[in-house]
Amino acid sequence: MQNLQRGSTEFTLRHQLDALPCTDLITAQAVTSDRLGELAALARREIPGVRASEAELAEFLRHDPDSIFVLCRGRALLGGIAFLYLNCAGLDALLLDDFNLNDPPRRYLARPGEEVAAIYVWALVAQGRGAIGLGNVARTLRGPRYHAADYYAQPSSPEGRAFLGALGFAPVASFQPDLWWYQRPWNRLPDVIAPSIQSTTNCEKGSLADARH
Repeated sequence: MQNLQRGSTEFTLRHQLDALPCTDLITAQAVTSDRLGELAALARREIPGVRASEAELAEFLRHDPDSIFVLCRGRALLGGIAFLYLNCAGLDALLLDDFNLNDPPRRYLARPGEEVAAIYVWALVAQGRGAIGLGNVARTLRGPRYHAADYYAQPSSPEGRAFLGALGFAPVASFQPDLWWYQRPWNRLPDVIAPSIQSTTNCEKGSLADARH
């Protein structure tokens, strides 16, 4: 599954991602094996360029069972979101455009249970009111494993760019084309300081995080 975004026309409120409210209307939980085929079909239908198969998603989940969430209303599947949880080396490689995001090397991914250096939004699809379930996903990703990690994404359409902007993302200077960045509120420095883009994780100080085109 490629790193593409798709939003819902109903989801237009301009909130920061970490301030999205939770809801009881939509459930957001790690995908189970019985729904992988349905989710893969939805992604292929709704996201331009995606060719993910059930087998490919299953292989991805074997590395980290918490990397793909489904958005449901009752049993009805309304969408899903997949993440790459990067370690420090993976964050550097992302900014340098130094690995294939369609087939990310395992050495750049955080091990299950390991603290995450960056959260890359690999794919997002949401139909109708499914997008309001993102608040529930965001709550999970405020947990200790993910707390220090900023989000990164690449939109696939003008609508995707608008959707990312509504969530508080902004383009970031990097060698990776059209990379957008969402800095967690607790990682932000006071406005009186104007630093270059930098890593906000527990990576080594020498870790590259301000690459430019």
